[in-house]
Amino acid sequence: MSDEVRHWIQEARHIAVLTGAGVSAESGVPTFRDAQTGLWARFNPQDLATESAFRAHPQRVWDWYVFRREMIAAVEPNAGHRALADFARRHPARMTLITQNVDGLHQRGGHTEVVALHGIIGEDRWLDAPRACCRSESIEAGRPPRCRVCGNLRRPAVVWFGEHLPPDALERAERAARDCELMLVVGTSGEVYPAAGLAFTAHQSGARVVVVNPEPTPLDAIAERCLREPSAVCLPLLLA
Repeated sequence: MSDEVRHWIQEARHIAVLTGAGVSAESGVPTFRDAQTGLWARFNPQDLATESAFRAHPQRVWDWYVFRREMIAAVEPNAGHRALADFARRHPARMTLITQNVDGLHQRGGHTEVVALHGIIGEDRWLDAPRACCRSESIEAGRPPRCRVCGNLRRPAVVWFGEHLPPDALERAERAARDCELMLVVGTSGEVYPAAGLAFTAHQSGARVVVVNPEPTPLDAIAERCLREPSAVCLPLLLA
């Protein structure tokens, strides 16, 4: 069956890849809920990942993200991350990589063009619309950092609960789903929307959908093939 999928990869003019938390878990990145250890165990992660929580307790939320950033910094991209990056280097413009993950491991693994639907945890942005004074040189260190002129806070550049996905990233992802001939859905539960809807878009547009996941997912129903292997094992073989 892998030989058949390899053939599909070889013949496809454009491939879209949608990755989820399972890919990062293979590198040892704790899931959203697994990050609730130590002093954070008493908090519900959904109570920390909202704009209202940040405005009410900016230092608490900022410190939680510092804690998560430190956990992510301690792990490395795995063979699946590197296989995707290597394929993209060998075949320019043939692959669009779309990820739900915020950890930046695809980028650290060498992939230079990543559509990060939920943002990147290692980056910051302004909480409120920046004024003229909100420049890099005006950022004052703190927990969280802020503009020393107007007090505007810096926040993690991720999508919180209740927020919309970045319009540019979503538009790029939807275009790739519509235009691809093959979509690989890798390490995602298929339950988080609108990301999971991209697989339906690809399917309805005539693309083959291949699910790479050790466990069954709701997206299996529209998949041409389901490969029940970890991505770090499967992707290097498929993309070699």
